[in-house]
Amino acid sequence: MTDSGSDRGAAAPRGRRPAPPGTDHLVYAVPDLSAGVRDLEARLGARQTPGGSHPGLGTRNSLLRIGERVYLEVVGPDPEQPAPPGGFWFAGGTAPLPALVTWAVRSADLDGLATGPGGRLVGPVRSMSRSRPGGERIAWTLTMPGKPLPRQGIVPFFIDWGDTPHPCAGLPDRGVRLVRLGARHPDPEAVRGDLDRLGVALGVAVGPAGLVAVLETPAGDRVAL
Repeated sequence: MTDSGSDRGAAAPRGRRPAPPGTDHLVYAVPDLSAGVRDLEARLGARQTPGGSHPGLGTRNSLLRIGERVYLEVVGPDPEQPAPPGGFWFAGGTAPLPALVTWAVRSADLDGLATGPGGRLVGPVRSMSRSRPGGERIAWTLTMPGKPLPRQGIVPFFIDWGDTPHPCAGLPDRGVRLVRLGARHPDPEAVRGDLDRLGVALGVAVGPAGLVAVLETPAGDRVAL
């Protein structure tokens, strides 16, 4: 998706919220992290905060707060790690990068989701950790879906930060806000059925498969990803 004006027809979430309850973060994948960060900083008029490396996954990230407990994760290959043998976890979709590839929802019952009626969609539960640029170690647990990501990333993965403070607690507020999160898919009813099995209420309209997020910049412009 491109900038202002390109978000017409995007599905709005059910209800008045900009995103479903529990939305934790959006994942925007880029082929080159440094170039991707520069591009988004220019489009959004806001600096990002360096995140860190994901050991074993071959990626690293950069973060931008876009709500009280919601952030944008920009993720790309880590030049200091070898590419993983099976390819990057966000690869395999039909959308060329850069693209909004998936999103995360907070949950305190990851095991229940993994063994529940939607378990085939969320995948196994995995513990992860990384170091922040200052050396602080943070840890979390998430569900790890298979590749390609289910329903082109419209079906979220789930995350539990446990005792780790939410990343937004340490991210400066740059004035960027998530206005709307929705999705499109050629078979929206089937996707809604998958989301319902996971207890996620996301608006899905007919169209090419993918997520659509609209962000408002500090200057009041709207940018669609």
